[in-house]
Amino acid sequence: MRKVHISHAKSGDVLAVDLFAANGSVLLSRGVRLTSGYIRSLAQKGVQYIYIDDKQTYDIRPRPLISPTVRQQAVKKVYETMTALIEQKKLLSRVSSLDLGKEYEKVFKDILDYLLKQEDLLINLSDLVISNGYFFHHSVNVATIAGVIGIAKGYRPQQLLDLGIGALLFDIGMTQLPDGLWRKKGVLTEEEKEIVRRHTYLGFELLRRQRNISLFSAHCALQHHERCDGSGYPRALSGDEIHEYARIVAIADVFDALTSARYHRRQYSPHEAAEYLSAAGGILDYDLIKLFLSHIAIYPVATTVLLNTGHVGVVSQVFPGFPLRPIVRVIKNPAGEELKSPYEIDLRKEMNITIVKAV
Repeated sequence: MRKVHISHAKSGDVLAVDLFAANGSVLLSRGVRLTSGYIRSLAQKGVQYIYIDDKQTYDIRPRPLISPTVRQQAVKKVYETMTALIEQKKLLSRVSSLDLGKEYEKVFKDILDYLLKQEDLLINLSDLVISNGYFFHHSVNVATIAGVIGIAKGYRPQQLLDLGIGALLFDIGMTQLPDGLWRKKGVLTEEEKEIVRRHTYLGFELLRRQRNISLFSAHCALQHHERCDGSGYPRALSGDEIHEYARIVAIADVFDALTSARYHRRQYSPHEAAEYLSAAGGILDYDLIKLFLSHIAIYPVATTVLLNTGHVGVVSQVFPGFPLRPIVRVIKNPAGEELKSPYEIDLRKEMNITIVKAV
C-alpha cells in the first residue's frame, strides 16, 4: 500500500486501510474500489490522505502499534463517555458517581498489552479518520504515544496506568464547554479563547472526583497546556512544576494534532511534526522530546517520498536508530513515469541518496 493525498486519488483506486467514523465504527472498508463520488465525499469530510493498494506496493504493510480491534474498542469507549457529557452536560456531582477509573483502566490495559509485545516501539499511526471524529480518535492516539514514551522511560506498571488513563481523558473538560464553541471551525476570539482555556480546570474537577482515578492522572487534564518556559495555561507553570505525565501528554497532543486531518489547516507529515517538536525544546520538555523522537518513524511505512535523485518511492521498512534512512521502493523515474520493475534501496547503505520530502 502507499499513502497518497486525496487530490491524487483516482476513480478505481482500492482503499488499503479502513476509514473510521467518529464513534470508531468503520465508515469505508479496506478493499473498496473508490469512485469519484467517494473521493469527493472524503474530501468534503476533511480527509486529506488515504492509503491505496496497487501492484507496485501491494505487499507493503505498516505494522500498527495496537490492533484495529483494540483501537475501535478504545475509540468507542471515549466516544460514549464524551458524547454523554456533551449532550447531557451532567453536573460534576452526577459525573462523580461514574466509575471512569475502572472503565478506562481496562481500555488502557488493552492498549498497553499490545505496546509491551512490540519488539521495536516505533510510532507509526496509519488510521484514517474523518475530521469530525478527530476529538475521539485523538485521545486514543495521545494515550498510545504517551504509553510508548512511558515504556521508554522505564515506568512501572502502575505509573503506566496512571499516565495512560490521564492521556485518554486529558481533554475531557472540553465536553463542558458550550457546544458551538468547541466545535467551532473558524478562528476563536480572545473572549472565546479564555472560555476554552477553562477546559483544563473543568477536566481536572471531573477527574479528581472519580474514585479510581489518581490525582496524577487528573493532572494530565489540568496541566497539558502548561509549557516549560512558563508561557502556558492555566497557571503559567514552568519546568518541573509541571507533572511529568502532563509534559508527556503535551508532546503527544501536539504531535498528533499536527499530523491529523483538520478542517482549518493542512495535515503535517510526521517529518514536519518532528521538526516542529525539535524546535520546541524549552517550550516542551526537551529530554522527553528527544526520547519521543527516538521512537517515531519519521517516514512511516507506506509513505510516498521524493529522493534527491528525482525518483519517487514508497517507504517499505523502517529501523530504530535510523529515522531518516529507511528502505525505499522506487516506483517512478525523475520524469514521473512508473517503473515496470520497481526496486528497493536501503538508505542505510546508499549514503549519497537522501529523502527530500514526503509527497
